[in-house]
Amino acid sequence: MTGMRLDHLSYAAGPDGFLGTVARLSEVLGVGFVDGGVHPRFGTVNQILPLEGGRYVEVVGVLDHPASDKAPFGQAVRARSEMGGGWLGWVVAVDDLTPIEHRLGREAVPGNRHRPDGVNLTWRQIGVKGTMADPQLPFFVQWDDESQHPSNGGRGVRLTCLEIAGDPERVADWVGHPADHLMDDVEVRFVGPNGTPGVVAAVFETPQGEVRV
Repeated sequence: MTGMRLDHLSYAAGPDGFLGTVARLSEVLGVGFVDGGVHPRFGTVNQILPLEGGRYVEVVGVLDHPASDKAPFGQAVRARSEMGGGWLGWVVAVDDLTPIEHRLGREAVPGNRHRPDGVNLTWRQIGVKGTMADPQLPFFVQWDDESQHPSNGGRGVRLTCLEIAGDPERVADWVGHPADHLMDDVEVRFVGPNGTPGVVAAVFETPQGEVRV
């Protein structure tokens, strides 16, 4: 996995709660999620659906923990859940965050997740505050060990299209790729700036056919 690619989508738990949201999406997509564990730095918990093509979907919920009030990602999850849940944002993986650090004028921060199997998954990320301020924008990650990437063990579901409400030029400027092919490996479709900017829907190929969430 090289260059710049769409890494994962985050979906914040809704009124049915964290596990209820996971169960609902599992039923819609026809496959089960796996327990992803806890983000101790962010005060959040997730469950993962590994997708084909080196990416995944995560359902995230906020914990009753001080970190969720202090960390930008925890704040973002809490705010989205309090609004009713749904798509929180999209995340782009890169091989080297240094150019993005220079472009954004700040340093990436470490992230980690304790998986139930005892593995401590680690990465660096940048841009969460940009996503919070303008949800059409992704944030960026660089994984420390690609062999532990959460997409491993894809379950026969493939992301084919991401629909975003927003301004293509604004997103292109933030990502650093032309608006007409933001990601080389998946279609990013802009549906106009009407309403709240951000991820509107994701389209998946599943064993039961095409599903739009």
